[in-house]
Amino acid sequence: MQARPGRPYPLGATWDGLGVNFAVYSDHAEAIHLLLFDAPDADAPSAEIPLAERTGPIWHGYVPHVRPGQLYAYRAHGPYDPSEGHRFNPNKVLLDPYAKAIGRPLEWHDSLFAYEFGGEDADLTFSEADDAAYAPLGMVIEPGFEWGDDRRPEVPWEHTVIYETHVRGLTMRHPDVETELRGTYLGVISEPVLDHLLSLNVTTVQLMPMQSFLQDRILVDRGLRNYWGYNPLAYFAPEPTYAAGGPGAAVYELKMMVRALHAAGLEVILDVVYNHTGEGNQLGPTLSYRGLDNAGYYKLSPDDPRYYMDYTGTGNTLDPSNPYVLQLITDSLRYWVEEMHVDGFRFDLAAALARELWDVDMLSAFFKVIQQDPVLSKVKLIAEPWDVGPGGYQVGAFPWQWAEWNGRYRDVVRQYWRGDPGHTAELATRITGSSDLYALSGRRPFASVNFVCAHDGFTLEDVVSYDHKHNEANGEDNCDGHDANFSDNAGVEGPTDDPEVLERRERRKRAMMATLMLSQGVPMILGGDELSRTQNGNNNAYCQDNAISWYDWALDQRRHEFLDFVRRLTRFLRKHPSFTRRHFLSGEENERGVRDVSWWHPNGREMTEADWHADALATLGMLLDGRLDDVDWRGRPLRDDTFFVVFHAAPEGRKFKMPAPPAEGRWRLEWSTVNGAAARGATATIPGESVCVFRESHERRRS
Repeated sequence: MQARPGRPYPLGATWDGLGVNFAVYSDHAEAIHLLLFDAPDADAPSAEIPLAERTGPIWHGYVPHVRPGQLYAYRAHGPYDPSEGHRFNPNKVLLDPYAKAIGRPLEWHDSLFAYEFGGEDADLTFSEADDAAYAPLGMVIEPGFEWGDDRRPEVPWEHTVIYETHVRGLTMRHPDVETELRGTYLGVISEPVLDHLLSLNVTTVQLMPMQSFLQDRILVDRGLRNYWGYNPLAYFAPEPTYAAGGPGAAVYELKMMVRALHAAGLEVILDVVYNHTGEGNQLGPTLSYRGLDNAGYYKLSPDDPRYYMDYTGTGNTLDPSNPYVLQLITDSLRYWVEEMHVDGFRFDLAAALARELWDVDMLSAFFKVIQQDPVLSKVKLIAEPWDVGPGGYQVGAFPWQWAEWNGRYRDVVRQYWRGDPGHTAELATRITGSSDLYALSGRRPFASVNFVCAHDGFTLEDVVSYDHKHNEANGEDNCDGHDANFSDNAGVEGPTDDPEVLERRERRKRAMMATLMLSQGVPMILGGDELSRTQNGNNNAYCQDNAISWYDWALDQRRHEFLDFVRRLTRFLRKHPSFTRRHFLSGEENERGVRDVSWWHPNGREMTEADWHADALATLGMLLDGRLDDVDWRGRPLRDDTFFVVFHAAPEGRKFKMPAPPAEGRWRLEWSTVNGAAARGATATIPGESVCVFRESHERRRS
């Protein structure tokens, strides 16, 4: 077979009804061959076709009569000179970076490495072994899908409530999900799961990586799996193992999932990993990018290009300063928006994308391209605002269009409710939207994605049940995962039947969840926290594709009661715009003499500078005036009740002298995280370790 010249764009494999145009980037290759495979179990290609046309750094060719379903890959010819950054090896079958589907997953074998094993300098050797029987293969797809009247929910940021979850873990143990659908895209949209999501009043489902990812060989050899998926293989292809109908059905089933979530009014945010690939460091396998153009795709050490700059802790870092790598990233993002209809992205280790050269630069090309892109500038963009390189912690530094995971919020909420002294002042700053981080650059409260727990770290149940991490199941001698968890076990490490310990743990869980829902900014619930999910103290369950990570839907009375509590919280949040404001609270009087927020000491006075610095103070009152000088996104005036919220972290209850209600009403207890709260006249009874919400009422007292 021979290829016609074809076109350099679009990159990837594009079917036009008569044949397929293939186009792939490689600036340093000397030749590129297209490989066609007849079946997933083929141990050799049925055809090898040189791509004779090269336009700039794009190799391309058109092959007639090739149809959707065709499996394909490439071989790249060029220098094997690691000292110069080149690692071409034509014996290696290479996955197309633009592959829209994975037709055959990788099967681990020594031949997947471009060098012969043996010592730390092994990568300087050259492997003659052909890996055609084991390498992952792309699959040509047929474009199109019956989207019907699918519409993006377009939830305003100030109304957004995120639920971070995992396609597989969400349904693997759900008794009411059909067995064949558990752990799949279709399982996410099964009736019992959709009903659960809607009962939580969340607006946005944030799904951990669904772009195809690699199962690390070291984990496979230990009998484990890469459960989280932060080890990308191909940025356009959905993860095939999540398809109930097998790899060939992944694209179709993922679209079905998005369509059904939209029909239920739920947004879909995709967790994406553009900071590195699964090929690892110089001793990793040659699967795609490394073999096609190692020096083009990756940041290499300027002192010795044999080695990689590792700002991610994974062995390599993609190089977005290369315009073709930047194009790969943005083409992929645009594809997921336009073809898969997702509503936004959460960017893993996003600071790495700002390293145009070596240092983090928020004026880098990546952010400029996103800002001017007519598609990407209109979706939700969330940064994990750090990486592991020098100067990588960038909380508060991202451009105004971006929201950020606020790690400082997580830490102070945990510290305050653990009873650590000296955190009351910062707690006030965090629950009012973290204006110290975001306001000066003209950003809004939505810039702060508030969370107490996320996939990386303890679950909420474990935050109150363990003093220390317990990651022994990962096989790394408990050396992995963070040590600073700001957790507390209430006197017993791990599971217990002690009713006093359990009661105190429930108090803290409810207090932290209530704090999250009452804070300005965007709340994010870690999926399963509403079910009191435990990982048995594992705070780095990235490799635990088992009951450690899967949601347990068998709830006892304690867990049922907590689930009902979370549902009540989210219903309350939806009703009251006082807690979801579009602008930062100022504490200053407006022209009507109304202050949006004021802070109160339990002795009945407004907080003084000395109060804020009193380490022993564990109680804080927040008065939110409901006479809002604001409109919603449609321009309609916003009105709400006035609320007084008390945060009390000490284990003992206390009295709180309440301020006078602003509109001359009286305070009524709206709800409390612990029974026993009450308001009698000007004094409230506040139970230990509780959040109490009082509403100004103008109802007459019954005689």
